[in-house]
Amino acid sequence: MLSTLVAFLGACTLIAASPGPSTVLIIKRSLGSRRSGFMTVLGNETGVFLWGAVAALGLTALLAASEMAYGIMRVVGAVVLVGFGVQTLWQARRSQGAADGGWEGAEKSAWASYRGGLLLNLANPKAAVFAMSFLPQFVPEGAPHLPAMLGLAALWAVYEVGYYGVYVWFVGRMKAVLSRTGVRRRLEQVSGGVLLLLGARLALEG
Repeated sequence: MLSTLVAFLGACTLIAASPGPSTVLIIKRSLGSRRSGFMTVLGNETGVFLWGAVAALGLTALLAASEMAYGIMRVVGAVVLVGFGVQTLWQARRSQGAADGGWEGAEKSAWASYRGGLLLNLANPKAAVFAMSFLPQFVPEGAPHLPAMLGLAALWAVYEVGYYGVYVWFVGRMKAVLSRTGVRRRLEQVSGGVLLLLGARLALEG
């Protein structure tokens, strides 16, 4: 059991360390404030747990098997990513006239940050299919499937809260540098461009 748990947490670390849209959004929101960044993390991890629960119930298998359902979710996910990307680039454009150290509208409300993290995760069909293929590998032999899957999903989400919390903390520590208008605008432009590219790639995937 202990070796399985260590392997599971190691796999969770590798998953979290892989760059993706959620990582970009968490860093972007952390530029506004630690609260915004952390609430985005909580929203994202709520999505992780929900997909794990759906996988535990076997419903993600239906998504993987249905080309139409997967295609619809893929398009929705692409639209969400492009929307976040456009919004980020627009904020960067608006900031061009801001004074150094001032960043109007940078901090999102707690609910808006949470909702953004949750929406981005739930709109990603790959997250659903991945949860279906990832979690069952670590269910101990002979353990009840549903409780074990739900427990692993909860552990996965809680672990990533801690992992991404380090990102939020680091961005907060670097706030004096990152809050400079030129640096901040460049980071926003890069974040927006990455989100747009990820959205376009998801839309064009077969």
